[in-house]
Amino acid sequence: MNPLIKAYYKIRPLIPRSVQIRLRRILMRRQRATCGDTWPIDERAAAARPAWTSWPGDKKFAVVLTHDVELASGVKKCESLMELEQSLGFRSSFNFVAERYTTPPALREKLKAEGFEVGVHGLLHDGKLYNSKNIFMERAAKINRRLEEWNAVGFRSPSMQHNLDWLHELNILYDASTFDTDPFEPDNSAECTIFPFWVPANGKNGGYAELPYTLPQDSSLYLFLQETDISIWKQKTDWIAREGGMVLVNVHPDYMNFSGRPCSAGEYPSGFYKQFLEYILSEYKGQYWHALPREVARFTAQHYQKTGEEV
Repeated sequence: MNPLIKAYYKIRPLIPRSVQIRLRRILMRRQRATCGDTWPIDERAAAARPAWTSWPGDKKFAVVLTHDVELASGVKKCESLMELEQSLGFRSSFNFVAERYTTPPALREKLKAEGFEVGVHGLLHDGKLYNSKNIFMERAAKINRRLEEWNAVGFRSPSMQHNLDWLHELNILYDASTFDTDPFEPDNSAECTIFPFWVPANGKNGGYAELPYTLPQDSSLYLFLQETDISIWKQKTDWIAREGGMVLVNVHPDYMNFSGRPCSAGEYPSGFYKQFLEYILSEYKGQYWHALPREVARFTAQHYQKTGEEV
């Protein structure tokens, strides 16, 4: 890891959340001014087109909805988010941090029973998972136990830090810790593709599918850049649809306000996300393959077995 990132995560627990938000807003506004040619759309990400020419059912593009639950406060909002999606006919995956808070078994089972997916979002969310190989291996053993306990096949690293080689140590069908373009993440090494891809076996461990998120995260848009509508989500969705890629969004229930009351500094109206789903329904009905991450991962694995196409 970058030494500056290590230092930041070391002192972050001492910084009040309100101060963290203010600092991120200042930093991200400055970053945004310099990355207009690659964010929110990097045209090169459509050029890395895989050999297959269509999605299942000959759909034009794919839609994948994912959620990272950062804190216990987010756990309490999961059912509200689930019900919002259900009301519009969507399903998603919810990724929980294994040891940061308690994830009620009843919630996980309800999500699964309703056709949703459950995944693991790191062990502690403290920014230290990739500090060293020893730390990673120690935590990987615990993460694997939680994957087995939850009957989960997907993983996403906290703060989108990633090392695709080390992730072979996890017993996963897919990872979702990367992105096509995102200059605002601590580890901003972009994969520059709007398609899922296969990370082949490394000799010791089997391969897995990598599912990069391709829409800006809700936290970036609404907490830090303070956008007031869904125009960027719509713009990026339209572009991905034209290019036949994968619209994969990561939304955090922690930051969503379902109450209708004025939002705090760490919230945005849940209506933004509802408007986004309604936009997909109204503009692209019948044109997209709506799938859970595990379904996209299986599709990617089958494609790799047929063609041998890798990263």
